[in-house]
Amino acid sequence: MTTQAEFRNYLFPLDGERLAPLRGLDALTFGKVSRSHPMAGEVIAKWDALSEELFHGLTCDGHIECGHYHPGDEGAPTAAMVQAASNLLAMLPAGDRRKLCYPIEANEWRKWSNPEVLINPNGLRLEDYGDDVRAAILQLLEASMGASGYRKARGCMITNAFLGELCDLPLIMNEWSYNFLLFGEPSLDKPWGWNFYGHHLALNCFILNGQVVISPTFMGAEPNIIDSGPNTGLRLFDAEEIGGLNLMRSLSADQRERATTYKLLHDPAMPEGRYHPGDQRHLGGAFQDNRIVPYEGVPISEFDARQKQAAMDIVAAFVEYLPKGSMEAKLAQVERNLDRTYWSWIGGHGDDDPFYYRIQGPVLMVEFDHHSGVWLNNSEPAKCHIHTVVRTPNGNDYGKDLLRQHYEAIHPGKAPGHE
Repeated sequence: MTTQAEFRNYLFPLDGERLAPLRGLDALTFGKVSRSHPMAGEVIAKWDALSEELFHGLTCDGHIECGHYHPGDEGAPTAAMVQAASNLLAMLPAGDRRKLCYPIEANEWRKWSNPEVLINPNGLRLEDYGDDVRAAILQLLEASMGASGYRKARGCMITNAFLGELCDLPLIMNEWSYNFLLFGEPSLDKPWGWNFYGHHLALNCFILNGQVVISPTFMGAEPNIIDSGPNTGLRLFDAEEIGGLNLMRSLSADQRERATTYKLLHDPAMPEGRYHPGDQRHLGGAFQDNRIVPYEGVPISEFDARQKQAAMDIVAAFVEYLPKGSMEAKLAQVERNLDRTYWSWIGGHGDDDPFYYRIQGPVLMVEFDHHSGVWLNNSEPAKCHIHTVVRTPNGNDYGKDLLRQHYEAIHPGKAPGHE
């Protein structure tokens, strides 16, 4: 576990070459500047191209397994979500509503990103609005999510502001450095949704009747603890970090060896493309909607009952942002496919070792990664910088498969399908 002092060892000097040239830039200007940076510009250009691909969905082998997702009523708080969205729309002038609203099939769903660099300035930028609009957007998020998951999301936003204070870059990183988009028309029985994205937080929420899909998601923090100011003591991702380490340690020596796909977090044995300058070890981050991610590590079918429950507890920590009924349905779906799900690990498993792990099966992929510094100066991964990702494989990120089935039911043979 991270100590309060650890990240303090990695602070850049405020008047140094890393931070001083950026003072006074906002996130949008920083994004424009980054496009001309040799390394960042190349990464962004590749992301732009990926975002324009026809959606297929993340798979283990390039082929969609059909039949995993079914429309139904999971008891989602749809009425509360519709009311919150309607309240937001009612307070906005016509011009802002046009900026906010997109068709349900719009490709802007897929243009979210998690860096502090504002690459795609779509929708409404929260920092451009007053407390009333910000509160209305947060009320829609809160109505759509489980209570503990909503608190975690708010924790990411608050920690982003803390990082902005540490770096004296409040125009780039603050509590409201996020964009919000609305898709479709809020409805009790028609498909609609929203997405919310910015530094270390991205959520994509699709709603149909009493069913909610929140995926892809990205949550992270640098540092993952606040040690000064009014939010002192706020920590993020303890359950995911401790749960993953304990599960790895509970395996037999042979299982740990087979689960460890690479010994080092930036391992010379990694093939080209396995390590990404932005995502590092993550495979399901922004713009990876169509990625092929082969199963690796140890099948959870080998685990004993206690270890299987530990794996499910980790999954629950990742998807706690779902409202109660939707979370119960998701956990049941994962459990039905648990014997086709894999556990993989990169790094060591000592008390001080940073690490990466992935739980991947037909209906869920979650990733946890300790990163090297971006706004802290640790050149090697450290436990004070954490990224987490959730994906819904086989075509249901953004609720795409449910939307396809909905259209098929209304207009058989005319539904938009996968690639």
